[in-house]
Amino acid sequence: MAVNTLLFKSNCYICIFYVFCFSIQISHDEQYIVCTCGPKVNILQINTGKILHSIEQVSLSDASALMLVTASRALLLKQWDWKQEKCTRLWRAIHNVPVASMTFDCTSTLLATGGCDGSIKLWDVVKQYCTHNLRRSSGVVHLVEFHPDISRLQLFSSSVDCGIRIWDLRTSKCICVLESHYSAATALAFSPDGQTLISSGRDKICSVWDLEKKAVKRTVPVYEAVEGVVLLPGTSDFSQMGVKGEGLHFVTAGSKGVLRVWDSSSARCVFTRMLLMHLLPMPQSNRLATVTAEHNLLIYQMPALTVQQQFVGYNDDILDVKFLGKDDTHIVVATNSSQLKVFELATNSCQILYGHTDTVLSIDVFRKGSMFASCAKDNSLRLWKMDLKSGHVHCVAQGSRHSNAVGSVACSRLKKAFLVSGSQDCTIKVWDLPNPLPDVGCEPVLMTARLPRSRSFSFRKCDVNSMTIFPNDKLLASGSQDRSAKLWSLADMSLLGVFRGHSRGVWCVQFSPVDQVLAKASADGSIKIWIIQDFSCLKVSYTYMFKELFSKKTFLFIGYGCCVFFPRCLYMLYSFSALVCLYFSLSFSSCKDVTEVELAEEQAKQEDQVLKQQELSDLLHEKKYVKALGVAISLNQPHTALRVIREIRQQEDGIQELEKTLLKLRQDQKESLLRYCVVWNTNSRSCLDAQAVLQVLLTHLSPEEILQYQATRTHLEALIPYTERHMQRIGRLLQASMFLDYMWQKMRITGGIDR
Repeated sequence: MAVNTLLFKSNCYICIFYVFCFSIQISHDEQYIVCTCGPKVNILQINTGKILHSIEQVSLSDASALMLVTASRALLLKQWDWKQEKCTRLWRAIHNVPVASMTFDCTSTLLATGGCDGSIKLWDVVKQYCTHNLRRSSGVVHLVEFHPDISRLQLFSSSVDCGIRIWDLRTSKCICVLESHYSAATALAFSPDGQTLISSGRDKICSVWDLEKKAVKRTVPVYEAVEGVVLLPGTSDFSQMGVKGEGLHFVTAGSKGVLRVWDSSSARCVFTRMLLMHLLPMPQSNRLATVTAEHNLLIYQMPALTVQQQFVGYNDDILDVKFLGKDDTHIVVATNSSQLKVFELATNSCQILYGHTDTVLSIDVFRKGSMFASCAKDNSLRLWKMDLKSGHVHCVAQGSRHSNAVGSVACSRLKKAFLVSGSQDCTIKVWDLPNPLPDVGCEPVLMTARLPRSRSFSFRKCDVNSMTIFPNDKLLASGSQDRSAKLWSLADMSLLGVFRGHSRGVWCVQFSPVDQVLAKASADGSIKIWIIQDFSCLKVSYTYMFKELFSKKTFLFIGYGCCVFFPRCLYMLYSFSALVCLYFSLSFSSCKDVTEVELAEEQAKQEDQVLKQQELSDLLHEKKYVKALGVAISLNQPHTALRVIREIRQQEDGIQELEKTLLKLRQDQKESLLRYCVVWNTNSRSCLDAQAVLQVLLTHLSPEEILQYQATRTHLEALIPYTERHMQRIGRLLQASMFLDYMWQKMRITGGIDR
């Protein structure tokens, strides 16, 4: 029997956009966030959450400093036009070791770079030269900051000696060293009048400095290593953050992942918000941008400090994923984290759900898609509900009766009546849902498991890896590490049968949505489909080691083992219209069934190819070379294009005709022709045709126009060596021909003398 092949195309791809670095930069208009992602620099648009540009570094080393200028471990500084994704300038950093810190002044004309060799260099990015070379720091200069008052011309720096140096840029000398910290200073914040400085460090204190007296006014113990500090503007009302009075208040973020607001006069913490590691101000919109310990970007609206936007920068290992929403508009994802992430597929916007205190292992969604359950290593499970109008998800119930990590959860299929959880304590529990369910926004209620004697049962001595409920809510199947699966009756929790046959643990079990069969997948790489009525094996298939879950509309790859159903026959998948692929490479994509669309497009493409081939033959026969050359380029046929050019050159006025023909082409066609010339020029048989085309293009196009073509620099670099080789060959031929002419002339002279 022929097997019908389904084709899927990715219509939504969600991936990491920054890793390994908590430092970010925000554009002056507060519309973009610049962040590193390995050897790339990503430009993230705040309003849409999309990566607009991704700038690749030429060096293999990671980018270590950001903004419009990047510094790499190759000791190079690059200035970027990031909207065009072009490097506009490249120069050596002069530092003997990599650059550790970098900052612009408020005019964006002076750039300061701090190196690991203890030197600081200032660059005029407009006139493109180094203005200062400051040397007196000891060790790595990990912090540089300009004074916001331009008239002062002062630069502040910090290195591993724990001191904060103040540099006078007029004299290039260090005028003072502020000593108060016992560890490296990590951030600086200036008051609006420029008279007060607040410094934070990893020594768990913040120092308030009087810049006129160059002395510390107050030391504020914060009891954590602080990575970022921001001074609150005195012109706004921050009473909702506990700010009372007109004194200086500042915000810190550090090792405990806590956002704190401090009163500098009393050294007292007046407000606390959890889970933050890095902090940047957005004064134009009165917001704060923060980075969590799990590489999530959170934007808070002041003064209430409400979360306005959330971006996931790093997913880690993806453990489970499910569609969510009325029309599968969202995806809920469980990563190697205690937080759940809900992505809206249309915009890629994310909502981070807090509640679990340890890694979430499994999730399952009720039939209508507005509620789902999650379980985690914290021995608990939670019930979540989505507001279909706003899309916000809130926890409405929770349960914690297991004595070990809960590894799997399954929701009832017919109606929202109960859910089942399987734990590493070798038990399965049935939980009744609260009736009525609390409204979204209310405190979650406590769920209770049914009586242990009737509804909690032991599953031997191995972990429960997977569970699934039959579509009529009467049967439960569970898979375990003991290499077997069991079938239970949910009415009295009696064991109906055992499915054996795998040589390793069973990672996934699934009921067919239309047939009375059960599929189970094992770590041994095999899938076995069993008939429920007589517990006989219907089909055995060996496949890759992935775990696949499916429903009527979805087909999910999640890792380890695999369960695939072929309802009605063993060769046809049951009406899959969407596919979600997960990878342990920290990203996932949503795919759509495009089998019919792809077949129709392929057929239309073939028909168009046949028509264009016929049109090309007719044009060549009628000697309409301009149209023929355009059709050959559109068909991406370099050999046919070469044939057209040779036909033109063989005419009486071949050079003039070739010139007229090429000048009538569009810019994209000229660009393709330039790409073809690179290939033609490598062969001595076609090099003359390539050189004729190049002569026309270089004669009638300005260098600026040619450089606008894609990959022009690469094409020109490839043309130069072969052109030089052809030139040398022609020179040798010319020299040889001149020698023959010389010999002929000598022979004529000698013959005349003899006569």
